[in-house]
Amino acid sequence: MLFARVMDLTRLPFRLAELHAAYARGLTVDAVVVEAHRRLAEAADPGIFLDIVPLEAAQAQAAALPPFDPGRYPLWGIPTAVKDNIAVAGRPMTAACPAFTHVPAEDAEAVARLRAAGALILGKTNLDQFATGLVGVRTPYPVPRNTADPARVPGGSSSGSAVAVARGIVAVALGTDTAGSGRVPAALNGIVGLKPSVGAVSSRGMLPACRSLDCISVFASCVEDAWSAFRAIAGEDRADPFSRPIAWREPAAPPPRVAVPVATDLHLDDAAAQAAWAAARGLLPEAREAGITELLDTAKLLYDGPWIAERAAAFGDFAAAHPGALHPVTQQILDGAARFTAVDAFRGMYRLAEHRRAAEDFFAAFDVLAVPSVPCFPTLAELEADPIGPNARLGTYTNFVNLLDLAALAVPGPARPDGLPAGITLIGPRGSDAALAALGVDFIARAAGAQEGRAA
Repeated sequence: MLFARVMDLTRLPFRLAELHAAYARGLTVDAVVVEAHRRLAEAADPGIFLDIVPLEAAQAQAAALPPFDPGRYPLWGIPTAVKDNIAVAGRPMTAACPAFTHVPAEDAEAVARLRAAGALILGKTNLDQFATGLVGVRTPYPVPRNTADPARVPGGSSSGSAVAVARGIVAVALGTDTAGSGRVPAALNGIVGLKPSVGAVSSRGMLPACRSLDCISVFASCVEDAWSAFRAIAGEDRADPFSRPIAWREPAAPPPRVAVPVATDLHLDDAAAQAAWAAARGLLPEAREAGITELLDTAKLLYDGPWIAERAAAFGDFAAAHPGALHPVTQQILDGAARFTAVDAFRGMYRLAEHRRAAEDFFAAFDVLAVPSVPCFPTLAELEADPIGPNARLGTYTNFVNLLDLAALAVPGPARPDGLPAGITLIGPRGSDAALAALGVDFIARAAGAQEGRAA
């Protein structure tokens, strides 16, 4: 108790290592819960959370934790947030659509595993409605503010989860990722976004966007925390037909064979983005240029192909029963699903099989593909003028990943010359999650070393 009184909790990083070290010295979980609520109030951003577990209820969660044992409970006492298209028992679930609001009786499987690992669920976070978007502004609620520049988009669809971590309100947050929703907001807020191999984490209890592609993702301020949370929630769930066992590939002893895009496959919108990528590329071990046009072209199937109709399978019946309930852009996207037929769906499957074969050949030659996480950093004004174009641009290096059954990890890198965050995404074949995490840790260490060298 004395430790909790004398320590300035406002300076305590909400990271697993620091929190567990503080708990071991006597810090109480109750004090951390109070501090998380203080940080949320200090942020003064009503767009981050759509539902907050009241302080008294959060303190009751803390009091019900088993004795401190981080070996048995790897997320013991760790403040956590959950995207509001993932069920948390007893808390409202909206998917950023007020008419959809209901209170699930059971936790999603991933949330149940978080709790079993000792995590504290502090609230439900904002999102692009029905997880349809990469900008974070397609919500009827206040838009979460980008932590680097409030005039810029926060990224989506997992906007609130990324901002909650970037502001230090929580240590870990769950998002979802179909086209990049677990990576784009991480990049635009300077944090880590881990998108696992498809099916590695159960999606039971998550409202789908494209059920055959969806992943539950993890946001954290460092790769180690993201990995700890991922390992806590990963594992086959036989009650989820899209859950699949993963044959984990541990990092190889030799340096990984890293590919980076050739110049003609680099689609960066401004000089600041180009400078950040050049600095990041210089930190990658033995990177070789490779053409990735075939991979990038796969993305056309997601929003210009029949997979858009899978959105209708997810929430089309609700929209039909509740006319006027959808955000205008969400409705526009849903309306586009009607133009695809069953024949189109099969032709799309055949085309995707060809793309997947090309991806197999690519990753036979390389272990990892490193790309800029995003090609642009749109302003809110640009989205108001054009709600579709900048969103599509943000998915340049993300949209193809789930379609090709790949794993990905977005990590922060050298900042842009204008001071905005920038980063890279490491992409590998299914089951390469551990190898990507190891490379991500190495890359961040190299970036920190380079920053220290410049400062000296």
